[in-house]
Amino acid sequence: MTDRHHLLVYGGTFAAVGDGGDISGVRAVGSPEGLFVRDARHLSRWQLTVDGAVPETLTPVADGDTARCVLVPRGGRNEPPAYTLFREQAVGDGSFIESLRVTSNRPTPTTIRIAVTADADFTDQFELRSDHRTYTKPGATRSRQVLDHGVEFTYQRAEWRSLTTVTADPPPDGVDETGTGARRLVWTLDLPPHGTTELTLRVMARPHGDKRALRVPRSPSALTNQLLSLEGEFVERVAFPTGWPELAAACARGLADLAALQVPATGPDGEELRVPAAGAPWFLTLLGRDALLTSLFALPYRPQLAAATLPALAATQATETGIDSVSQPGKIVHEVRHGELAHFGQVPYGRYYGSVDATPLFLILLGAYVEQTGDTPLARRLEPHARAAIGWMLDHGGLTSRGYLVYRADQGGLANQNWKDSPGAICSADGTRPGGPVMAAGAQGYAYDALRRTAWLARTAWQDETYAALLEQAAGDLRDRFQRDFWMPEHSFPALALAGDGRQVDALASDAGHLLWTGLLDKEYGEAVGRRLLEPDFFSGWGVRTLAAGQPAYHPLSYHRGSVWPHDNALITLGLARYGLHDEARTVAHALVDAATTTGHRLPEVLAGYGRDTHTEPVPYPHACVRESRSAAAPLALLTAVGGA
Repeated sequence: MTDRHHLLVYGGTFAAVGDGGDISGVRAVGSPEGLFVRDARHLSRWQLTVDGAVPETLTPVADGDTARCVLVPRGGRNEPPAYTLFREQAVGDGSFIESLRVTSNRPTPTTIRIAVTADADFTDQFELRSDHRTYTKPGATRSRQVLDHGVEFTYQRAEWRSLTTVTADPPPDGVDETGTGARRLVWTLDLPPHGTTELTLRVMARPHGDKRALRVPRSPSALTNQLLSLEGEFVERVAFPTGWPELAAACARGLADLAALQVPATGPDGEELRVPAAGAPWFLTLLGRDALLTSLFALPYRPQLAAATLPALAATQATETGIDSVSQPGKIVHEVRHGELAHFGQVPYGRYYGSVDATPLFLILLGAYVEQTGDTPLARRLEPHARAAIGWMLDHGGLTSRGYLVYRADQGGLANQNWKDSPGAICSADGTRPGGPVMAAGAQGYAYDALRRTAWLARTAWQDETYAALLEQAAGDLRDRFQRDFWMPEHSFPALALAGDGRQVDALASDAGHLLWTGLLDKEYGEAVGRRLLEPDFFSGWGVRTLAAGQPAYHPLSYHRGSVWPHDNALITLGLARYGLHDEARTVAHALVDAATTTGHRLPEVLAGYGRDTHTEPVPYPHACVRESRSAAAPLALLTAVGGA
């Protein structure tokens, strides 16, 4: 996101607008500008003019749940503005609403001409990514229909049909064609001396297959009040640390963001659920790994996230093998998409299973949730899904045949299928990428914890002692193998991964901290790793880098090879506390909280890896999600790890 885009988020809907509240209509790849619902852009142009000219932004849109700005006609010092425009915008579930208040600054009657140019191109989000891919859409048509109170835009391709309806109160005096497909809604307003008038414009998006009876609220403030009420529900009754107000503020900000990031999902019996989306703007959908980690971080404070995430992922668990979707029986979904390209199979992400770690994380969350809440009915209800997930880890996942969870690059999808899923993320210290099968270290830690927690479920909730013993034996064997094969004595540190031939992928990476979180390492090894992660090449002062500086592969602005990820650091902090390294845990926690304090107490998806010794504020990563559920929940994990220290 550039600094001229401001993000409004509510559930599965988001809008990105400019400083003056406009959506430019420029189809720039890499830009998410517009109103988006279920992976499609339902408003691609939204531009205000007054008397035929674009007004000047006097007060630009600021960060918040509502976009507010102040505009005036362009002029000089000797020509005071004839009027002032106060613009307010908000998004709801499948909707966008704007209130435009115009106040005359003259002592005589004034007539002005207001126009809003609107268009909906229904572009799929994947078409706007900077990956140089193009997609054909045979037979696709767009149409526009003038309504009594506005205009309706329609998109049709075979059975796929989407609508965007724009209505206004008062109705426009006319709806003009522009020659570009956009339509211009026009009002002629007569203002008395120092008088004020107001327009309200409402946009309703109707994605393909969405049959819900939705209504657009009457005003932006009504939408804002809805969101504030939801945020209040998430924050209430959470005991924030009184001795550390900055952590308390980060937790409150994170919970408020989690409230806005809830998207609809369906459980195994068709029940309607709300689950954490991964993040906005690019991932406002269910991603298995992200929803699971978010729910784990929030579990002591908001267990209802886990109670929804677990059945939602059980409902999408794979039951058969699919080449394009990378599905295998028992595997937990990586990503769910609802857009046109997914519908027609032009991208594999409708239900995409390219994740080696979502399946063990599902089992970890299930065990942790039942232990936390005592909800054994859910444990019994999801027992078939949990056993299927164990079956996938042992069989298709590779634990039995290879000794480890293993993945291979997916030509049509993701090259890497662990949390560091960018193409060059798994590499040796010199940057060399392994070919063929990959056994990532972090995933083995997840597998170990999943086996142990599922053994506990088998013993306590399913009354299957034999199964529990088998899983405990498998976990112990995995722990022994791992410390033999992954440990690099010359570095006193585990390898980032093993290549298919068993060779160690020797980059020094933050994934070692995930091994502390899962308890895979012996105490002596774990303490050595924990202390190593706090040395200057790893620890930037804002957090632990994904890759230690000084290695040829390191780059402070790489997505996974030197950046600082809040959720990664949250797992590390929990792991440090688990191994009794409480001073180190507090050091990382304070660094993250300090970073959040510089950005309104909100942690972004990722930060650049530049050190605090040379940069007194954290350097943003240029393509980070502005709101990301794992980062929003990270302060809660810090609170769990270190309390209010």
